[in-house]
Amino acid sequence: MPPVRGTSFVTFILSRILLPCILPCAAALPAAGAEGPLAALDRIYPDLETLYVDLHRTPELSLQEEKTAAKLADRLRDLGFEVTERIGGHGVVGLLRNGDGPTVMLRTDLDGLPIEEKTGLEYRSAATAVNSDGETVPVMHACGHDVHMTSWIGAATLLAGARDRWRGTLMMVGQPAEEIGLGAGAMLDDGLFSWFPRPDYAFAIHDNANLPAGRIGYTPGAALASADSVDIEIYGKGGHGAYPHTTIDPIVIASRIVVALQTVVSREINPLDPGVITVGSFHAGSKHNIIPDRAHLQLTVRAYSDAVRAHLLSGIERIARAEAEAARAPQPPLVTASQGTSPTINDPDLSRRLARRLASDLGADRVVELPPVMGAEDFSLYGRAGVTAAIFWVGAVEPQRYDAAQAAGTPLPSLHSPLFAPDREPTLRTGTAAMTLAALELFGESDSE
Repeated sequence: MPPVRGTSFVTFILSRILLPCILPCAAALPAAGAEGPLAALDRIYPDLETLYVDLHRTPELSLQEEKTAAKLADRLRDLGFEVTERIGGHGVVGLLRNGDGPTVMLRTDLDGLPIEEKTGLEYRSAATAVNSDGETVPVMHACGHDVHMTSWIGAATLLAGARDRWRGTLMMVGQPAEEIGLGAGAMLDDGLFSWFPRPDYAFAIHDNANLPAGRIGYTPGAALASADSVDIEIYGKGGHGAYPHTTIDPIVIASRIVVALQTVVSREINPLDPGVITVGSFHAGSKHNIIPDRAHLQLTVRAYSDAVRAHLLSGIERIARAEAEAARAPQPPLVTASQGTSPTINDPDLSRRLARRLASDLGADRVVELPPVMGAEDFSLYGRAGVTAAIFWVGAVEPQRYDAAQAAGTPLPSLHSPLFAPDREPTLRTGTAAMTLAALELFGESDSE
């Protein structure tokens, strides 16, 4: 798959002093005429905001990101990148070669979610799409991938205009299908690190629905969990509800499985090794007085280590089989795991190095260490492919709203909520700044002579 040659590039004249430190939770807003690696951010911000609004209004489902990918590819070409499209589906790769030095990969995800937006924003999404089951569903960027893409383009723009400050190869990766955990693997399987340079470093951001806009969070080591979807089909012997002795009730078997599964975490896993088994769906039967012949459970499973992950998955199958056998089920249950994503382990040294750089440029109070979370990200696969990698959080909550929620003890809309709406300008500026400064640090930024 030969790369598509890029076209023109845009140059921004940048000078060389660092941004002054600014107050916690304030937006990254360089004053007019400010100098340093982010000096051009004021100039390009209106265009970034236009892009963000467009992306927010036009989300596409996982594996359907054709138009979104094309928008990003066109932007990279205009900046002088060599651009290749359709890697692992609708994946985009842009290369900007700038002499000898490391290869630094900046990654964004592209896909939206099948959620109806209820934020009330003037630019809210009214998009719909046909899903894999043939159903027409609403689509929304409820996980902030529009923030990630806009910040990614912002960083590409600033770095393309500041090539006197760094040497190496900038590798921009636009990844599809993150929401279903398939995109990173698909791009790797399609030769991401064979057709293109294997990066020395990979960096990404993710917006955070519980962190004030203007702040950046980092987690050395285990940052996000593995995620596996598990289906259990339980077989019984159906019959009349008035004569249960003539049946083998799969609802009772399934209920015992649900209760027994909780002991895998509470009694089989070291309490210092977190794990989660959640039964999110229980389907069985169709009428009050009919005992069905099947029941179906759907689970999500989370862990921070491969060993715990393997134990949880094997424990689920062991318990399901044992409960079915104890109830004399006519056949063993069918247990299938799918959409598996590995734990995301940030390189500790890299995480701390980048945190120091961001704190130095943006202000120490704006960069905070955060505990790991049980969410999942297929960004993990780039690290597993041998790349030194880290993903950071970017706050997305309007600071006054965050303070009010903390004072009142009320929850904020979470990621994947129909009410989730990032505080647009400070979130975009901070995301752009984080990606730009991280890349410059990894390139070993130097002033031109």
